[in-house]
Amino acid sequence: MRHGKKVNHLGRTDSHRKALMANMASSLILHKRIQTTLAKAKALRMYVEPILTKAKNDTTHSRRTAFSYLQDKEVVTILFREVAEKIANRPGGYTRIVKLENRLGDNAEMAIIELVDYNTVYGKDTEQATKKSTRRRGSGKGKTVAVEAKAEPAVEVKEEAPEAPAADEAAEEKAE
Repeated sequence: MRHGKKVNHLGRTDSHRKALMANMASSLILHKRIQTTLAKAKALRMYVEPILTKAKNDTTHSRRTAFSYLQDKEVVTILFREVAEKIANRPGGYTRIVKLENRLGDNAEMAIIELVDYNTVYGKDTEQATKKSTRRRGSGKGKTVAVEAKAEPAVEVKEEAPEAPAADEAAEEKAE
């Protein structure tokens, strides 16, 4: 029985699984987004998030620990220079898994796993744009205030426009 066993073996030996996770983690850090099966994406999230947490502390020990997991010097350099700056303020949850349609050949569940801070679709700008300003509870006074506030800047009166034709009429009277 597998009571309390959290590791998904993915139908592979231990050495094969470690090599697979190291290669997928390196690809994720290098490309910021990869497409894989849902089971591999969930296993990769468990593997790569502790490495990303270690990257926030740039010491020789944490670099060596990350290298022991990733086995690629260039990826470790990118991890500690670029990725660590982006995730410095995030308390966890560095990756996002988005489910896709099933694969045509074998009907496997597919997913995209990506680094959250590198996505342009789900950014801080889009969250602020979709945020509602009205409340659902209350007497409704907040809704009328919000409507009035939006209506005031839209109406602008320009006084210079009527003066221009008056000046033209005065010029015509002098010409006659």
